[in-house]
Amino acid sequence: YTAWDPTSPAFLFENTLCIPTIFVSYTGEALDYKTPLLKSLQKLNEAALEICHFFDKSTSKVNATLGWEQEYFLIDRSLALSRPDLLLTGRTLLGHAPSKGQELNDHYFGSIPMRVSVFLKELEVECHLLGIPIKTRHNEVAPSQYEVAAVFENANLAVDHNTLLMELMNKIAVKHHFMVLFHEKPFDKINGSGKHTNWSLNTNTGVNLLSPGKTPMSNLQFLSFFINTIAAILKHEELLRAATVSASNDLRIGQNEAPSAMLSIFIGKHLMQVLEDLENVTKGKLSPEEKTDLKLNVIGKIPEILLDNTDRNRTSPIAFTGNKFEFRTVGSKANCAKITTVLNAVVSEQLLDFKRSIDELIESKNMKKDDAIFNVLRETITSVKKVLAESNGNIEEGKAIKKNQKSTPFKNTPEALPAFIKKSSVVLFESLEILSSRELSARYQVDLEAYVSTLQIESRTLGDMARNHVIPTAIRYQNLLIENIRGLKEIYGEKFKVHAGEQLLILEQIAAHISEINEGVTKMINARKAANSTEDYLQKAVQYAQTVLPYLESIRYHCDKLELTVDDTLWPLAKYRELLFVR
Repeated sequence: YTAWDPTSPAFLFENTLCIPTIFVSYTGEALDYKTPLLKSLQKLNEAALEICHFFDKSTSKVNATLGWEQEYFLIDRSLALSRPDLLLTGRTLLGHAPSKGQELNDHYFGSIPMRVSVFLKELEVECHLLGIPIKTRHNEVAPSQYEVAAVFENANLAVDHNTLLMELMNKIAVKHHFMVLFHEKPFDKINGSGKHTNWSLNTNTGVNLLSPGKTPMSNLQFLSFFINTIAAILKHEELLRAATVSASNDLRIGQNEAPSAMLSIFIGKHLMQVLEDLENVTKGKLSPEEKTDLKLNVIGKIPEILLDNTDRNRTSPIAFTGNKFEFRTVGSKANCAKITTVLNAVVSEQLLDFKRSIDELIESKNMKKDDAIFNVLRETITSVKKVLAESNGNIEEGKAIKKNQKSTPFKNTPEALPAFIKKSSVVLFESLEILSSRELSARYQVDLEAYVSTLQIESRTLGDMARNHVIPTAIRYQNLLIENIRGLKEIYGEKFKVHAGEQLLILEQIAAHISEINEGVTKMINARKAANSTEDYLQKAVQYAQTVLPYLESIRYHCDKLELTVDDTLWPLAKYRELLFVR
């Protein structure tokens, strides 16, 4: 069953009227990302209004706003079509790193190539025709990697626009003989792609609730939302992590590139000092002098604009960047509705708890409103300081922060996904009426199946490429070497080894790599069969991660060694130097 979403405008796409719609089953369960997103936005509005009314009774609506940063690779289409792995999996399962990667930063700081610029200009025109407020375009760190970003919008509309953007990019790329790669890690040994998701809260009166204000009261409101958002993230750390994992994103997160897999939230030195001052607030009723000092010398001195409030190396998975929280672990091909729904839910729960705690102090302790807010904020700050980072990427500062962190270590997808069906998660979503236990279980099952299917396809593709492309090519080169050695023997007789020693050594090396590849493919197939015989999908996913995935690396290693050995004119696959530097 379907129902139109009137909060997201209809649009014309290739002569077709497209109407944003929710999808539900016959028995009422949500079958899409939009339904729980809309529910979470409504709950967040209700919870945030409860806090806003402590400061401004005229506020009648709070909207979650979203600004996404879409990273992607743009590859010559004719070269990409020579790669079965790119066609079937979206990433290169084979390929030795080129002699030059991203070390010189010449792509990052260089101008956009002309051919890419023409593609982007057409993309921008089409986006504006569809109402997508795309604004920023620039090179990214890795060669042939780029980014586009849009102006902040209401979260629901921003999610729709990002989904539409990716479809539009694929269509326009064909016209310009490009292929867009949204995979989180399409190339080994260089940076992968993410979709940084910037989240904030705006009121109907034009106030950004995550932006410092001009008065002590507006800053106290800012701190209430700022601190409670951090508390919500900490409380449901595993759930937020589960909202961004996938087989493809596992290759990016925690693999020696930013963002780090260890949870930390960058807030900057100025706000860290403010929190430390608030943590020392007297328990219970505050004296008039202490309250005045807090309002004038602590919260009253938070600058309205926090100059360049971001971590220099951008390594924190979550950062407060002046007036928004930036979530950097979202994968580039992911639907950002998933992380937004979870974030809306956990913040809603935290704000409601914050409101109850304040009301309890006002009623049971006969505290004034300001005193109650300061007391609850103090307790909340104490619970969140262990994941706050003021570091700007310096090694010594980073060590000090990591020493104090007690975050759970990085988890792959099968280990992380069960967070969705934990009792605390079920209680969270059911109490807010966003998702039922049955809906959570269904989504958990779908994510596990997607993980297994992804590794199935990748392992099958790698096996086919290894045996149908790499090994035959290596044997062809072996035959050339054998002919060369035979000719040298005819000329030099018994002394031929003096002149053919290197050829004989290469011949043996190729034979060893062929043997390892063929044996590895056989073992990988057997491991896949054993995993497929498991009926429980969690156990199947765990088996794929533990027994199948390692073969993708070991087989690749030997194939890449052959790529470096075999005659370049014989190699059947486009190499990294061609894919990444032909523009």
